[in-house]
Amino acid sequence: MINSKLPAIGTTIFTKMSALASECQALNLSQGFPDFEAPQALLEAMARHVMAGHNQYAPMAGLPCLREQIAAQLLRHLGVSCDPDSEITVVPGATEGIYCAVMACVRSGDEVIVLDPCYDSYEPAIALAGGRAIHIPLESDSFAVDWQTVAAAITPRTRLIMVNSPHNPCGATLSADDMLQLQALVEEYDLLVVSDEVYEHLVFDGQQHHSALQFQALRQRSFALFSFGKTFSVTGWKTGYCVAPPALTAELRKVHQFVCFVAVTPVQLALADFMAAEPDFPATLAAFYQRKRDLFCHALQESRFKITPSAGTYFQLLDYSAITRTPDRQLAVDWTHQHGIASIPISVFYEEPHDQHYLRFCFAKTDEVLLEAAERLCKI
Repeated sequence: MINSKLPAIGTTIFTKMSALASECQALNLSQGFPDFEAPQALLEAMARHVMAGHNQYAPMAGLPCLREQIAAQLLRHLGVSCDPDSEITVVPGATEGIYCAVMACVRSGDEVIVLDPCYDSYEPAIALAGGRAIHIPLESDSFAVDWQTVAAAITPRTRLIMVNSPHNPCGATLSADDMLQLQALVEEYDLLVVSDEVYEHLVFDGQQHHSALQFQALRQRSFALFSFGKTFSVTGWKTGYCVAPPALTAELRKVHQFVCFVAVTPVQLALADFMAAEPDFPATLAAFYQRKRDLFCHALQESRFKITPSAGTYFQLLDYSAITRTPDRQLAVDWTHQHGIASIPISVFYEEPHDQHYLRFCFAKTDEVLLEAAERLCKI
């Protein structure tokens, strides 16, 4: 029998809940994927490149034409200038990029600070690198970072801090002041950062996304990860990119070439074409998804849930504490069976057993699905 390197890891909650939704023929607001089509021009570009025979290996770091378009987008939307050759790497999904970043810089015995609730791929990557995840819970209900608690957790073994904004699963965002406090800590203690920014364009109510790339000292110490799947509604294409200074990029690529080696060639070409033709498309996303968030929340006004509109991502937390005391893991399963609507429990993203009273619902769905989901939830 094999002695598992990840003995506590089973099937992800996303896979479990999507499978249950399918089994129960429930509305699937659990796993984070849109149920509507990507831009037609992007789909046509993909088909065109497949049929033109562009189906062999791309360069390991990504096609130059796509890396050039990424650099143009970073300048256009974040005001950040990056070298497409030495600082940008196209990866087959941000999860792979995060894994490669952790493997590139975490050694046996190193400690990595993560903020709970933390996305479920972080700790397995840390464990496989021989490191130890140090979990710092975000503040209850506000999901804000207590930077004094973070600072107190830093030891001589601390190598890396992992942050996620806009935050999955809770929808919170880091402010400019948060980023400055993070920057001060990594400078003082000589740390590196993995900054998961896959929902960068989905920030609502007139607020702005604050990237690690926009803070000079942070930029020199950060791997910043982004996702085309989230931006262009093609999560199944599993393509993203990592931006890091040349020395960190070189280390990431050493790992990347032996994990997946390259991202998919026709996907890269299609993305490059669409980004060149529609450079302002990402700027439309905040209004598009805020309207869906507001539609969903407004339709729930007569429900018994407590609702704080999500600040970012395409996820909305619903506080069910006025309805039941059932633990969230059980409740997510029960309501999928009983009411035909699947969600994600939040407690699974904490290290310690956590008495949570939230379920996460994805609003990257058609209006008809969101209204039907709200109608069912209002009857609970």
